[in-house]
Amino acid sequence: MGTLLTYFLRRVNFFIWNRMSNVFTQKENWSRRDVLKSAACGFGSLAFSGMAQAATGNAFHHTPRAKRVIFLFMHGGPSQVDTFDYKPELQRRDGQKLPFAPAKNLDPSATSQAKLMQSPWSFNQYGGSGLWVSDLFPEVAKHADDLCVVRSMQSTGQSHGQAVCMLHTGTDNFVRPSVGSWVSYGLGSENQDLPGFISISPSASHGGPRNYGTAFLPAAHQATTIGQNGKLDAKANFRYLASTAPASLQQRKLEFLQMMNREHLGRTGHAPVEGMIASMELAYRMQSAAPPVIGIEDEPEHIRALYGIGTEATDNFGRQCLLARRFAEAGVRYLQVSTPNVWDQHGGLKKNHEKNALAVDKPIAGLLTDLKQRGLLEDTLVVWGGEFGRTPIAQGTDGRDHNPQGFTMWLAGGGVKGGLAYGETDEFGYFAVKDKVHMHDLHATMLHLLGLDHMKLTYRYAGRDFRLTDVYGEVVKGIMA
Repeated sequence: MGTLLTYFLRRVNFFIWNRMSNVFTQKENWSRRDVLKSAACGFGSLAFSGMAQAATGNAFHHTPRAKRVIFLFMHGGPSQVDTFDYKPELQRRDGQKLPFAPAKNLDPSATSQAKLMQSPWSFNQYGGSGLWVSDLFPEVAKHADDLCVVRSMQSTGQSHGQAVCMLHTGTDNFVRPSVGSWVSYGLGSENQDLPGFISISPSASHGGPRNYGTAFLPAAHQATTIGQNGKLDAKANFRYLASTAPASLQQRKLEFLQMMNREHLGRTGHAPVEGMIASMELAYRMQSAAPPVIGIEDEPEHIRALYGIGTEATDNFGRQCLLARRFAEAGVRYLQVSTPNVWDQHGGLKKNHEKNALAVDKPIAGLLTDLKQRGLLEDTLVVWGGEFGRTPIAQGTDGRDHNPQGFTMWLAGGGVKGGLAYGETDEFGYFAVKDKVHMHDLHATMLHLLGLDHMKLTYRYAGRDFRLTDVYGEVVKGIMA
């Protein structure tokens, strides 16, 4: 966001002397139609005069159950049969041949051998619901009665690039707007001084900016990022947030740019690209609104400890989760929180899954606790998962390959049933076999809980209407409270 503001302000400086005379000698006879056509790039500047703007969006199709989403992305693909999908038969038949044909995996040797590998971790039932959770997530397990565990997820693509983009954008081969951008476009932000969509520590791989980008949606709905590649420094901030220019000068520059836009509209009949001016105005307002929210050092020590901040193993993801809570509380609609690409255990499953789970277990449990005690969990939808799961057959001696045929994600709060295990995989955890939920279905359900109909949330581009779920997607009503 700050980069965009900096770019345009530099362009204004360049044009000032070259075009000043043309602008001020241009005869401006504006019809009502002209004014309305330029409203997107004209009325917004009133914010610099201290006039309040209403938040954009709020175009609910039906009564929402959730106001916001916090998506916890476990980049790399955590193993469902080692976390939330207990398979006793897999434990009993360790080392035996898979009794049916495996899917086509990336490693031909694993596919041909197809030897079952039991989970190295024990599973126990938790809460009044008796949900099964492995020893990898002892802290999250304490929230079992808040979790809606979908064990029958399916996605497209065996590779990370395909599956990650499907998870974040609803497609595995085209450049399309991300989920958060659709949410921002449909609902805007609850806080006019903060973005509707923020991505915390997004990865640069497997799609990179595409996973939080707007594609053809207006630029204002792209995520504003903080941190990178799964890391959030203790002093992390939005890039280019601070400005050395006084507010009065920034206001004058933006007003001049508006004059240039009006001149351009008068000469060509075309308004500037939709959303750019809104992005600049938001960047201006964020200079004062964002720093107080970013300052997690202001949190009481017991809250910081709740997230594991200050402990080496959990400090990084704890900061990410606490920052997500602060932004959610401040009115941001969609928060994307990412780990590095560390869950891809083709080998070293026990060592690395233990390390990865340790880093996120306490922070996630802290987030759920914090949201609940603040009364935010009931209208905040928390979503956890990776781009796919892992196979129940071994890869090498201590690894699992990619598995989009059947895996687990869970949701909490925001109108979903707690303490529920929805759908099933086969007795080994390989293929989804009951109440299958495709990624399109998950996206349709997330939008529905936010009060949006995925079939009506469309954008006209290149001669056709586009939507997040394309021509697919069914709302999963069985998981709703």
